Amino acid sequence: MTENSQQPPAPASALPTQYTPADVEGPLYERWVERGYFEADATSEKPPYTIVIPPPNVTGSLHLGHAFEHTLIDALTRRKRMQGHETLWQPGMDHAGIATQNKVEQQLAGEGLSRHDLGREAFVERVWQWKEEFGGKILGQMRRLGDGVDWSRQRFTMDEGLSQAVQTIFKKLYDDELIYRAERIINWCPRCLTAISDIEVEYQDDDGELVSMRYGDGEESIVVATTRAETMLGDTAVAVHPDDERYQHLIGKLIKLPLTGRSIPVVADAHVDPEFGTGAVKVTPAHDPNDFEIGRRHDLPTLTVMNERAILTVPGPFEGLDRFEARAAIVAALREEGRIVAEKRPYVHSVGHCSRCGTAVEPRLSMQWWVKVGPLAEAASGVVRDGRVTIHPREMEKRYFDWVDNLHDWCISRQLWWGHRIPVWYGPDGETVCVGPGEEPPSGEGWHQETDVLDTWFSSGLWPFSTLGWPEQTASVAKFYPNSVLVTGYDILFFWVVRMMMFGLYAMDGTPPFSEIVLHGMVRDQNGKKMSKSFGNAVDPLDWMDKYGSDALRFTLARGANPGVDVPIGEEWVQGSRNFTNKLWNATRFALMNGATVEGALPPAERLSATDRWILTRLGEVTAQADALYDDYQFAKLSDLLFHFAWDEVFDWYVELAKSVFQAGGQPAEDARRVLGEVLDVTLRLLHPIVPFVTETLWTTLTGRESIVVTDWPKDSGFRDAAAEAEIATLQRVITEVRRFRGDQGLQPGQRVPARLHLDGTPLAPHEPAIRQLLRLQPEGEGFTATATLPVEGAEVALDLSGTIDVAAERKRLTKDLAAAEKEKAQAEGKLGNEAFLGKAPEPVVEKIRGRLRKAEEDIVRLTGQLEKLPQG
Repeated sequence: MTENSQQPPAPASALPTQYTPADVEGPLYERWVERGYFEADATSEKPPYTIVIPPPNVTGSLHLGHAFEHTLIDALTRRKRMQGHETLWQPGMDHAGIATQNKVEQQLAGEGLSRHDLGREAFVERVWQWKEEFGGKILGQMRRLGDGVDWSRQRFTMDEGLSQAVQTIFKKLYDDELIYRAERIINWCPRCLTAISDIEVEYQDDDGELVSMRYGDGEESIVVATTRAETMLGDTAVAVHPDDERYQHLIGKLIKLPLTGRSIPVVADAHVDPEFGTGAVKVTPAHDPNDFEIGRRHDLPTLTVMNERAILTVPGPFEGLDRFEARAAIVAALREEGRIVAEKRPYVHSVGHCSRCGTAVEPRLSMQWWVKVGPLAEAASGVVRDGRVTIHPREMEKRYFDWVDNLHDWCISRQLWWGHRIPVWYGPDGETVCVGPGEEPPSGEGWHQETDVLDTWFSSGLWPFSTLGWPEQTASVAKFYPNSVLVTGYDILFFWVVRMMMFGLYAMDGTPPFSEIVLHGMVRDQNGKKMSKSFGNAVDPLDWMDKYGSDALRFTLARGANPGVDVPIGEEWVQGSRNFTNKLWNATRFALMNGATVEGALPPAERLSATDRWILTRLGEVTAQADALYDDYQFAKLSDLLFHFAWDEVFDWYVELAKSVFQAGGQPAEDARRVLGEVLDVTLRLLHPIVPFVTETLWTTLTGRESIVVTDWPKDSGFRDAAAEAEIATLQRVITEVRRFRGDQGLQPGQRVPARLHLDGTPLAPHEPAIRQLLRLQPEGEGFTATATLPVEGAEVALDLSGTIDVAAERKRLTKDLAAAEKEKAQAEGKLGNEAFLGKAPEPVVEKIRGRLRKAEEDIVRLTGQLEKLPQG
């Protein structure tokens, strides 16, 4: 990394009159990368600070959720780098098994081919070719956003090193009997032809049907209801609650299952809710997870009635039908037999769909590989309970415990070709051999490798240490593990975070992968709705970056980032952030034009004006507050603090107050130039992690130094001057009050008014030039007549408004407005004094009238005061 160096400050003319992000951001980012600012050195003696990127899918492109998350991570890592830490933001991508395989299969379909035409080896090679040609689009977009990742360490979950890590952990888990193969119910996609994880199932309300049907006959009959009538061909029992009096006579008996010629038992199981429906449920162990558990408890047979494409396989009239065709046909057959008791259509209910293709997911009994999560989950729960890992915000801990304490075994096998192939070989006589890295797999006649691949979450669960070179004990593992903090969305707390916790503790000798977990919310539109192309409210963040600049987007996202809370965003908010970056630019340009400097030490406090001492006090306080907010991951409060300090206090007050000082010249002006330079220097450094491009450009121009990226983080100077704060607060109240009066009188902001100021004996006396300049008050001239006198803060401001407003017209307008306010007050009081009205009116209506009364009373006070202040005549 190049060290910061001192160069002469650039002249003000080095800054164009307008800030154009497109001209600055791209070249500036490439310069940062070329100079190695983001590269982390594992041999450094600096304290480490590590964050891994939540790996985006290789198929993906930058969306607002990525931009939001990356903004927060980039802010943290930029600050730590400036604080002197050896900072690693680890980049990389996920191979995205199902999504990537689907992409390539679609490409092949366009050529009239399927993956089976190519064969497994050739298909996998084709996927690698696709990845090199089309994958990783998001990496270039990350550069646009300004991500300070170490590109020299770019990893991919299918690269050689990470593949070795996957094989190592699988072998270790297998040898420790924490991985096993068993037949269980899984989420199955009949289109993608694979098991899918819970996170890959999206639930939506579908219009279906609820059919109630009678099993058995006469006294030995029972009514059950279902939304999936086709599964009744696989029923092997009916379950009732053991305490349900209605069915005591049937428990243990066999009843006839329509359409099948089979009889099935009625079993008693506490899982059944006797208050729901008829209190009896059909049990299909091969096609429902709850039924599967009932079947295990009662040793029921499992009958699979559909193949992997959800086509019925039961011999008979329904064989070969798609599940939805079979559903209608079976209901019709039951209706013909008089078995239908009730039908409800449409019946809106939640149905799981494959997130990749939209197909309705089918619960299916299947032979799969599983991780026994019990001991792993217990460890992952323990490190949060004992405080070794902290979750922000703390209220998210309950959600974490609710999940990890009730975690079921994890299905890790997927019926795909793209992914980490399970390193297990089967022999001709039923042998099973798990092969670790460097081991030779068994060979000879009859031996073959498992065809399934591992769930993508398996490899991403190793991300905090596999990216550092594990299982080798590399310098990077020693330096950067455990990671410092994880920043990710609350939506994958269960699916990714918990798995990293389990694998990190297991593989790394009980050391958790990070000490803090920072959970952020989801980005939504300005009305709080989920963003979706189907809703018509999806936004391409690149469009906003093109239009307003990356800093504007980043600042908008950071300003909405309250911990664990969803973030609404609208284009007008990005426009507002663009205005802020423009304000930074214009104010810094003005400061440079007026000689602001960072050269030399600050003048001694006793020589500084109250205005200078006030802003230096506020600078110290804001620096301390900013540090606390950064440390607590309060990005919204932090952004708001820096926004209002920069815009309101530095630009709108200090810079404006300094103008009269600059005009007067002399030592006070020289001191103010140095103070202004100091304030801008520190403010730009505080803002840099959030808005890196504009701050880099302004800071290097102001200081003449190499880069803000590698300069020191500012520290609270400790300077405080309570008397100066009080004096400037008084000054601000005076200026604000007179401005309000001017506005009430209809004066234009730039309109000059003759005034006499009586400031003697008050702390305001030294500020008369600034007061006159900010309030557009010209000296009293010949014929000055005080038509309005404002006593404020022990001083007196006398104004001559005789030549500035039409007093008669203004009095007429205010009198008319006062009469309207008094009428509104009388009407509101009349209604609120009417007991009959109050007895009938809803509370919101009554409260609205109370609000009208309060508003009318406030208007009366304000208008009366304005009339009293008008010149007589």
